[in-house]
Amino acid sequence: MDIFNNIDFRLPSPSLFSFPPTGAPPASPPAPGQPFFDIPDHIYEAALNPKVPLTIAALYAITAKALNAYNTSRDKKPWRISKTKPFKTFVIAHNVFLAIYSAWTFVGMFQTLRRGVVSPLGPEGVAGTVDSFCKLQGTEGLGNANYYDESVGAWTSSLSRSDSGRIWNEGLAYYGWWFYLSKFYEVFDTFIILAKGRLSSTLQTYHHAGAMMCMWAGIRYMSAPIWMFVFVNSGIHAMMYTYYTVTAFNIKVPMAVKRTLTTCQITQFLIGASYAMIHSFVNYTVPVSRTIESTAFAAADSDNAAPPAASAAGAALDNIKNMIWGASSSAAEAGATPVAGSLEKVVKTVTHYETVPCITTKGETFAIWLNVVYLAPLTYLFVSFFISSYIRRSAQANKGKKNRRMSSNVEVAEKAGWDAATNVGREVYTQGVEAPVAVSSEEDEEVVEKKSPSGKARIPNGKAKKVPNGGKA
Repeated sequence: MDIFNNIDFRLPSPSLFSFPPTGAPPASPPAPGQPFFDIPDHIYEAALNPKVPLTIAALYAITAKALNAYNTSRDKKPWRISKTKPFKTFVIAHNVFLAIYSAWTFVGMFQTLRRGVVSPLGPEGVAGTVDSFCKLQGTEGLGNANYYDESVGAWTSSLSRSDSGRIWNEGLAYYGWWFYLSKFYEVFDTFIILAKGRLSSTLQTYHHAGAMMCMWAGIRYMSAPIWMFVFVNSGIHAMMYTYYTVTAFNIKVPMAVKRTLTTCQITQFLIGASYAMIHSFVNYTVPVSRTIESTAFAAADSDNAAPPAASAAGAALDNIKNMIWGASSSAAEAGATPVAGSLEKVVKTVTHYETVPCITTKGETFAIWLNVVYLAPLTYLFVSFFISSYIRRSAQANKGKKNRRMSSNVEVAEKAGWDAATNVGREVYTQGVEAPVAVSSEEDEEVVEKKSPSGKARIPNGKAKKVPNGGKA
């Protein structure tokens, strides 16, 4: 099949890589009539001022580091407030709120994508699908996108918030903005951990602060791949905070559920960076219509009009007479029958095809690669854990002393993947707090020594470390 003929991959223009991006248009606020209540335009724009995420992220990182030092000085004793009933109530309410909010965002984004994404099986093919993911503004239909042209410093057509059929106006502008703000509230996860006397890992602080900046950049510059982070991350958070709510009531969660959540958490890191990055290289073909104006002979009376050639010859003859005998000749012949017909303007629409890049602005490019850089350490961590676990498990399988069922490389890789996901989950999401991180094979009774920022912990593989509930994931 030739369905991919209209898609190709090229290196992005170097001119798109500029920091900080300048001349970017402000993010378009959602149109009135949104769920629950509308966001005032001035508040929408003020929250996207870069000083907001920079200030909050810096204060969060400094505070977390200072409280880590405080907990260390107290030998990691829980704070008095952590043993009170109001604190426990807050932890449960916090998890319930984030579970419900995340589910609401996920459902809203699902409906947004259903309305704004074109099926690759439709008449526009894969190019139509790519266009609906790449160009977030304008009316629906391949070639009908409205995007900011930095070469002229203006939108390709008049920007309207009432345009429907594309992701931004169909819901991303609204749900994405709220999701961006939710990243500020999620830092309470860290303070719950600190209140219990534990330490917040450097990677956890990095994760929260980086998420603030990445979500800000994606919404501020209306970057094409930001929909995925809003949609996928909200879905994972809905499950994750539901898990925390359940465990807060001391309800045992099956290992299969923990493993599923672990897989989802780590997969979003690995796939998210790749999906965002590929936008910079995608190009696709769109139809471009242009209006051409010309003049042509049009008969005044179809029954008596002379053919165009004859009329043109008659007009030329009249001109020669005027030059020789002057205007009097024409006046003398005023009673003669004029040549039927006249020259009229003809407007035609001509359609041709052009190859356009998916990403067209410096702001979008900045947002994409900020996400890629942010996710790079997490991806590196996973790969490192995977390699070390794979080598260790391969050696065990070859010796045949343990895990005799692991007879194939596929099985070894699967077990190593679980180990890597578990370790990344602990480093990023937890610091000695029970989280939905599924450890590896339950038959494997060996003890693994893992270093963490708070010291060396010996954790039996196959058994989740049981500690008080309500922490961060």
